[in-house]
Amino acid sequence: MVIQSLLIFFLAAIAPVSAESGIDAWLRYARLPGSVTRGHLNSFPNRIVVLNASKNGPLASASSELHKGIQGILGLDLDVSSSGKSCSAQNTIVVSTLETYQSSCGKLSPKLNLKEDGYWLSAKGKSVQIIGQNERGALYGAFQYLSLLAQGDFSEVAYASNPSAPVRWANQWDNLNAATAAHGSIERGYGGASIFFNNGLIKDDLSRVPLYGRLLASVGINGIIINNVNADANLLNETNLAGVKRIADLFRPWGVKVGISLNFASPQVLGALTTFDPLDSTVIKWWTDKTNRIYQLVPDFAGYLVKANSEGQPGPLTYNRTLAEGANLFAKAIEPHGGIVVFRAFVYDQLNETNWRADRANAAVQFFKDLDGQFDSNVLVQIKFGPIDFQVREPASPLFANLPKTAVSIELQVTQEYLGQQCHLVYLPPLWQTILGFDMRYNHRQSYVRDIVSGEVFNHKLGGYAGVINVGMDDTWIGSHLAMSNMFAFGRLAWNPQADSQDIIEEWTRLTFGLSRDVISAIVDMSMKSWPAYEGYSGNLGIQTLTDILYTHYGANPASQDNNGWGQWTRADSKTIGMDRTVSNGTGNAGQYPKDVADKFEHTQTTPDDLMLWFHHVPYTFKLHSGKTVIQHFYDAHYSGAATVQKFPATWKSLKGQVDAERYVDVLYRLQYQAGHSLVWRDGISEFYRNLSSIPDKLNRVRNHPHRIEAEEMELSGFTTVNVSPTECASKYKAIATNGTGTATTKLNVPSGKYTVAINYYDVMGGSASYDVLLNGKSIGTWKGDSENYLGHDFSTFLDCHSAIRITFEDVKISRGDKLTIKGTGDAQEQAAIDYVAVLPQGVVD
Repeated sequence: MVIQSLLIFFLAAIAPVSAESGIDAWLRYARLPGSVTRGHLNSFPNRIVVLNASKNGPLASASSELHKGIQGILGLDLDVSSSGKSCSAQNTIVVSTLETYQSSCGKLSPKLNLKEDGYWLSAKGKSVQIIGQNERGALYGAFQYLSLLAQGDFSEVAYASNPSAPVRWANQWDNLNAATAAHGSIERGYGGASIFFNNGLIKDDLSRVPLYGRLLASVGINGIIINNVNADANLLNETNLAGVKRIADLFRPWGVKVGISLNFASPQVLGALTTFDPLDSTVIKWWTDKTNRIYQLVPDFAGYLVKANSEGQPGPLTYNRTLAEGANLFAKAIEPHGGIVVFRAFVYDQLNETNWRADRANAAVQFFKDLDGQFDSNVLVQIKFGPIDFQVREPASPLFANLPKTAVSIELQVTQEYLGQQCHLVYLPPLWQTILGFDMRYNHRQSYVRDIVSGEVFNHKLGGYAGVINVGMDDTWIGSHLAMSNMFAFGRLAWNPQADSQDIIEEWTRLTFGLSRDVISAIVDMSMKSWPAYEGYSGNLGIQTLTDILYTHYGANPASQDNNGWGQWTRADSKTIGMDRTVSNGTGNAGQYPKDVADKFEHTQTTPDDLMLWFHHVPYTFKLHSGKTVIQHFYDAHYSGAATVQKFPATWKSLKGQVDAERYVDVLYRLQYQAGHSLVWRDGISEFYRNLSSIPDKLNRVRNHPHRIEAEEMELSGFTTVNVSPTECASKYKAIATNGTGTATTKLNVPSGKYTVAINYYDVMGGSASYDVLLNGKSIGTWKGDSENYLGHDFSTFLDCHSAIRITFEDVKISRGDKLTIKGTGDAQEQAAIDYVAVLPQGVVD
């Protein structure tokens, strides 16, 4: 609920008491100031009564959480009791399941229509009712009530809330790492080592697991897959299955059911069979026995997640069996136990780009459409939100409209694999809602994706949401304080996909950083601008995120998109750009959508600008609906996107003293890094397409950097000039580097005054080079190439757009003719490497 506007008046800057690591995330339960609680404490309930809570179940967790939360938020130590029959709501917070309440206390008024996991919340003075359709629902209602209190909202409420879909799961991509690392790693995880795995086994210390379960439950997540979809068969050995039981026991109090990803070849890899053919009787028996054993250990086991015949993973196609036959192998084994099989639709083959009609975006429909109706009823086909792979802008996957007889779920990615890897602030709900709110127009009728995945459009009981979350051992959980808003928002949108993105970030900010109006305004403003900004400086008009798809998926490298078999192509040449996905002349992808949508995407006249290059191959001079040409839009968007995030550090600095020091420093470091790295993106993309198209920027920004001094043009001692690859990842294509110690010196020919000195350098893996910048021999700043200690993105061992980084020194007094020197010393495998120095007048962005 939206906090009452009257209360906001009182929420002035509230000074934090102590530093916070982020481990409590949005469940801090910070004490409200007296100006907010005044008049409410005397009229607050004085006890918590829980009806018939099962041992170590969600109802017991609801009770303990309410006690803890109210004590933290209000300073009240309420009595807690568990009773089989205590119906008085006077001065009481009553927590119960609907069935228990009605059998003990009679029917509720009004009559409730609660779905599985739904709840009723009524708060009127000293009388509070939290009634769940099941124990999980009561826990969710308790968390919602605490969220209201933590935001200072004491208004009377009485409403029922139901989840949009029954399946709301987190997908972890954790690896066992038996042979490669002592600590379990996480594919596309930027928050440290696995909380589950260590040296090929499930960890002895699982103390982080219940903390994670608490976070998941607080936003309505009811299941988790604990291991990578690129699964290791050894998870199914007896030792690890005993570990899965321990994990499930720790998640159970929070209503989070545990599932696992399967390696399709496990009967052969682990079971010593000669085959993993899904129709082979010995394989069927192996999986049936293994499933029965899992349910002996974990009776409420959620189910299996399967990635098959994609990116090197084994699957049924190996034996010329269909994907449906593969899914049904597991479905039949698990069905007697009430579990489900989630079968990923992320299946595609390597392609030849010389084939004009080849298109990875077509793969999901090509592989799955003809199988519609062949999947067992407990199979859920999990579809990535777009046809490619978590890009900054994609149309909704057409597969959502091609499986009317099959239950489906949508896969969203909280971990920002292609979108800044938690080192760039990118608030994702506005992106997700472009997909969830997309109308597929199935049979010419309203068919929003959100209503397809809920099961409503095609009348399926199953349906839901998967979020690739990938928390790790870092105190910030996913590697960044601000990025946690995406995890929070995933739960909120899985519960209610029509929730307002701004309302969600406002709620998260109040819970995470407190009630200061300045803090709320700043974080909401930056967050709501962040996705459009990142799209602006990374890849726009539907061209995808122009990152390096062959390496780290992090920095800019548009050339890597083409001339490979992965199919994330731009088909850019010196004259034209974009995928022709029309039916008339291209790959036919537009025709995979229902007719109303297909007709819209078939023609440039009716395709929106933000998807123009997704569906159409056009000249750089093609004029968009905006009136701009494609190439000028590229230049303008990259400059405006980067300009937006240049303001983020100053916005955050304005909050000094209103945010605890630990989180203040960490967030500021990341925002300053993003401001610098966005310029690397801006320049790399703009320079690449300027070279490719030979069309200049009408505003004369590209290749025009009057405040820069190229490092290779300085007076060098100990440094040598080196190439950078891709070349556009260095200003004027060159840098300087040294393995030992070197200096680069220049005379500054600028008017006397105060300047910002910005230095672009490279921070690669393998050491921590050190630097000192001096003015007339006096140091104005030192630093080390040690960002790997502070940032969690996938690092590079090369001088490229991944390793390019920027540091700035503000308010430096310079007189014309001053001598500026940069001293760099390499360390181990890391060279000291510098691209350029920019001497910027106050308020000027390079």
